[in-house]
Amino acid sequence: MTDRPPLAALFPGAVPADAGLAAPVVQDRYLCGGTLRPWGGPHEDVISPVWEPAPLQPRVIGRAPALGEAQALEVLDAAASAWDRGRGEWPTMPVAARLRCLEEFVRRLRSAREEVVRLLMWEIGKNRADSEKEFDRTVDYLRDTVEAVKDLDRASSRFALEQGIAGQIRRAPLGVTLCMGPFNYPLNETFTTLIPALVMGNPVIFKPPRFGVLLFAPLLAAFAESFPPGVVGSIHGDGRVIVGPLIGSGRVDVLAFIGTSRVASLIRAQHPKPHRLRCVLGLEAKNPAIVLEDADLDLAVAECVQGALSFNGQRCTAIKLVFVHERVADAFVARLAAAVDALVPGMPWDPGAQVTPLPEPGKAAAMAAFVEDAVARGARVANARGGESAGSLYFPAVVDGVTPAMRLYREEQFGPLVPVVRFASLEEPVQAITESDYGQQVALFGRDPAALSALIDPLVNQVCRVNLNSQCQRGPDSFPFTGRKDSAEGTLSVSDALRVFSIRTLVAAKQTPANTAILEDVLRHRRSSFLSTDFLF
Repeated sequence: MTDRPPLAALFPGAVPADAGLAAPVVQDRYLCGGTLRPWGGPHEDVISPVWEPAPLQPRVIGRAPALGEAQALEVLDAAASAWDRGRGEWPTMPVAARLRCLEEFVRRLRSAREEVVRLLMWEIGKNRADSEKEFDRTVDYLRDTVEAVKDLDRASSRFALEQGIAGQIRRAPLGVTLCMGPFNYPLNETFTTLIPALVMGNPVIFKPPRFGVLLFAPLLAAFAESFPPGVVGSIHGDGRVIVGPLIGSGRVDVLAFIGTSRVASLIRAQHPKPHRLRCVLGLEAKNPAIVLEDADLDLAVAECVQGALSFNGQRCTAIKLVFVHERVADAFVARLAAAVDALVPGMPWDPGAQVTPLPEPGKAAAMAAFVEDAVARGARVANARGGESAGSLYFPAVVDGVTPAMRLYREEQFGPLVPVVRFASLEEPVQAITESDYGQQVALFGRDPAALSALIDPLVNQVCRVNLNSQCQRGPDSFPFTGRKDSAEGTLSVSDALRVFSIRTLVAAKQTPANTAILEDVLRHRRSSFLSTDFLF
């Protein structure tokens, strides 16, 4: 490791041609009422985690609109008009027609792949391979959504006959939806709420995250050209300025938010009738791993490194706390430290880069503060390079000997730190998970089916996914993704998301000759988008 260059030397003086950006990237439009409105007002500088070298300092790569309350309400007016209290073109449009709009958007989206990938690298520091994966996974998600909508509609295309009553049960939209995605997966996770909400008939307003705002610029025209006016709108700027008025108006029916529980609570509280605001929330987690004394240590180390440090640990699904049985703790920590020190730091476009710059200002200092607190209370940094930093680069630290007295035990670090807790009795990690405010996932590592079963049964009532000998993760997208306690509200998967952004509604009639004749006429002449027995292929 002594032949590795210092972290500061990794920041580029020159950028490869296949990674460069037009500088600066200026976004000067927002989407409202089906048109791209020019914005001549104030802008916010977009700061890249890829700092300028010599002297090392933050780099401005572009500007994004800083809209005000008036513009936010203008976008809301357009969405409310598209909804028209459920009578608008979009919410009453046949499912097949909405799917054609989505398929047109997918076609246009694909042409923006390279531009979006480069902006992911520059805006949030995600390496090229993961940036490409995020884009491709998003396209796959959209295609899978089309098929899931067809399946849902096919299942609803028949009438139920019960106790002399005929009824057709379908899913109907909920209303104007505000979608706010996170910076760590700004494209994918924004779209995992925006697209299902949209395709189920809800007009959508979306706010890009603070880090990852520019990558939506090339997509605004695709939205405008693929969907009817007002069905999709965008707002940009300080959430305290533009989100509060939207929620406070009482005209937002659904909030889809991925972020922290603190912010989610603040937003929801601003609605004048919060019990009427449907919330779909993906929030923080402190996902633990439990390494039993019979675990395959090589496997556990590999999965924990990937699970804890993929994209620098900036994932709600990341492993944030590793409980290790004391009988194997020394061997596990030694292997874990060596594996972490073998990670390759670099810029997002560098081949093989695994540790990349952090997008949040002051994040390296925040990580250092976690480590200082732990060390002051008796923990130690187990890997040689742990805690090295330069500008926005922070080399991951394995912190051994973490206890409940330390911040790293309780708080979600959301960054490149791997806290290790040694335990003697399995009751210790089980009790910690039970008492935790979070309940998304857990990873279990061991060989004995009986021992693993004894953990599975209590833990499935504390978290929503138990991973056996594998890292915590979201995919595949067909699996439910949710959490207990403060970790989530609502379930997201390709099929579950369609249900969470809609409600079961039915038309029912007693089976009289007159009613039967009415229903037959409606179906035969296709007089209703809701009442239909058409089969989507």
